[in-house]
Amino acid sequence: MADLTTTPRGNLVLFHSPNSRSVGTRILLEELGAPHELRVLNMKAGEQRKAPYLAVNPLGKVPAILHDGALVTEQVAIVIYLADLFPEAGLTPAIGDPLRGPYLRWIAYYGSCFEPAVVDRAMKRDPAPAATSPYGDFDTMFGVVAEALRKGPYLLDDRFSAADVLWGKALEWMVQFKLVPELPEVTDYVARVCSRPAFARIAAKDAELAAAHEAAAAAEARAS
Repeated sequence: MADLTTTPRGNLVLFHSPNSRSVGTRILLEELGAPHELRVLNMKAGEQRKAPYLAVNPLGKVPAILHDGALVTEQVAIVIYLADLFPEAGLTPAIGDPLRGPYLRWIAYYGSCFEPAVVDRAMKRDPAPAATSPYGDFDTMFGVVAEALRKGPYLLDDRFSAADVLWGKALEWMVQFKLVPELPEVTDYVARVCSRPAFARIAAKDAELAAAHEAAAAAEARAS
């Protein structure tokens, strides 16, 4: 693989692999109408763990973006960065907007509370003591989410935002794999968000990528 860390100034690059957390970032770029270069990693071939990509993100995780020489990793940071980079798309409340705080709260809550709680529950691990756990307990953590979705239709009431791209795609995956309760407010929210045209377009494109990666992995296995 070539050096992945270089990009012409002004370019926006997304490092992506299908069936990964970077799907949400690809959908967000589609929602934003953001021109970008897509650099696809074949995780079936372990490209995320090879030196060229580890020079981008030593954790070997996607998504990651490069923009004007700046590297941004971590899904929630990328959501904030991209939505602010393209404010004309209207997916981020501006600083000073009363919805800016709730918007940032939901993005941060996803990374600091929701994902750790879901992973602990999926791995059948007890949470840390309440004084040290980032989320307290799963039921309380998820109850906060469910209450917000009951108020809907989006996390910021009637306003669709980049936070909904993050949560909508994640909840779709987690409902599918029975990682969160299938409450009506959750499934209704997932259906509402994931029925947007940008989600369908990226789903079709990623299905083609995933099929190509599967075919490449099968060919390599036959040759070995």
